[in-house]
Amino acid sequence: MRPVLLLLIFFTLKLFSQDEQPNYERFVSVFTERFNSGDYDGIYDMYDAGMKNAFTNIETRNFYENNINRLTGEIKSMQFYTLREGAHVYRVVFDKSVADLTVTLSPESKINGLLISRPKPLGIPLLERNTTIMSLPFNGEWFVYWGGVTKTQNYHVNEVTQQYAYDIMKVKDGASYEGDPLLNESYFAFGEDIIAPCDARVVSVIDDVPDNIPGEMNPQQLTGNTIVLQTDNDEYLLLAHLMKGSIVVQEGQDIRKGEILAKCGNSGNSTEPHLHLSLQNAAEMEESIGAKLYFDRIEVNGEIRLDYLPVKEDFISNSY
Repeated sequence: MRPVLLLLIFFTLKLFSQDEQPNYERFVSVFTERFNSGDYDGIYDMYDAGMKNAFTNIETRNFYENNINRLTGEIKSMQFYTLREGAHVYRVVFDKSVADLTVTLSPESKINGLLISRPKPLGIPLLERNTTIMSLPFNGEWFVYWGGVTKTQNYHVNEVTQQYAYDIMKVKDGASYEGDPLLNESYFAFGEDIIAPCDARVVSVIDDVPDNIPGEMNPQQLTGNTIVLQTDNDEYLLLAHLMKGSIVVQEGQDIRKGEILAKCGNSGNSTEPHLHLSLQNAAEMEESIGAKLYFDRIEVNGEIRLDYLPVKEDFISNSY
């Protein structure tokens, strides 16, 4: 799955501290004041020459006035919370929504890169990680293709709705398939049972998306065949790219840990059979903010790990 960007981010800046820099503190104050007063020309004046070459004054005004302010209202607060490849990332609370703003400044403290993630409605509590005890939603040993909390480990961290999500497949002798690579049936993960990782309620089901020919994708139906589960702690688990017609649970159904839910498939924005698994704070992915998903007791690369967050290239299986 690929992130949805509202404005181009165009930079590479190396910083050595993980703390907010003083010039960024000043940026927050000036940007907030000009945004809330509707001074979009003033924001344009904060751009460096490269940004001004990429975006005209009129385009900038239209962007902030029609694409952002109309949906969000005024900025109530901007709180720094991380660096991402040198860029400062802020959690922005607006009157009507919440979003992430990622920015870099030139040595002259001019904006040379800016990204605003899709705004999310307010009123949904943020979720750092799961408190529900989880097992892995499959049997046997699988391979973590994307997983972890850094961009190097996990490209999902670039999109707030999916940050910390996993892409997991089956691998044997260094390969994910045997035979014809254009047949889903050649892939070890295809058709494998996907099981409930905890007791939960099924809140959403999509089951009519065709499986792709390996190597092709369906970006119009990002998650493909999908199940969303709600825990007793109001945590939402999204299981995506399932096999068409394989889902055996229904919306509103209460399910128990270990119960078969569906089979692994290759539907949606997927190039080969695998399971996309993520934890989020709302049932709808586009309205949610992703969270870290830990597993209670699993085997990782041959060793038992407790309360563990798998990372890229881990081989993982349940340990009961």
